[in-house]
Amino acid sequence: MMKGMFRLSILALLCTGAAAHAQQVAAAPQGNRTALEKQFRERTAKLVQQRLGLNDAQLGKLEQSNARYAPQLRQLAAQERDIRGQLRQEMMAGNSANQQHVSDLLDAALRLQRQRLGIVEAEQKELAGFLTPVQRARYIALQAQFGKRAQELSGQKQGFGGQRRRPMGRLR
Repeated sequence: MMKGMFRLSILALLCTGAAAHAQQVAAAPQGNRTALEKQFRERTAKLVQQRLGLNDAQLGKLEQSNARYAPQLRQLAAQERDIRGQLRQEMMAGNSANQQHVSDLLDAALRLQRQRLGIVEAEQKELAGFLTPVQRARYIALQAQFGKRAQELSGQKQGFGGQRRRPMGRLR
């Protein structure tokens, strides 16, 4: 979850720190996209390096770690979205919801949460090899900030006023 949110969070961080630049990026012609993405990655890396107090070697290892774990976390996030969508459809059926399908979806959601936890644990173990505990804690906090901002921007973009949906495991 953290890595998937990291990439979205990077976008959010850039948008909070440079709103005017973000507007230019959104309005830029398609031909400039590659150059803008490169500039975005460079600015984000510099910001992460600054906030965590990383040296160049640590930043390089962090980028490698992100490249290794982000695809797995993105895939899990897509699967989770699909499951939530299916579950939402079933629940809208009210009393006629397919009980077995709902049960299967809940089991699948829990399986994905366990997979995510395994990936995050592996990632944290790797990060512990080149980041100090304080840097790792700052990185986690920074990712949470990025995630929150990305979620706010996503909600505004979709016209939801930034309202947040509760994670499946925290329904009341």
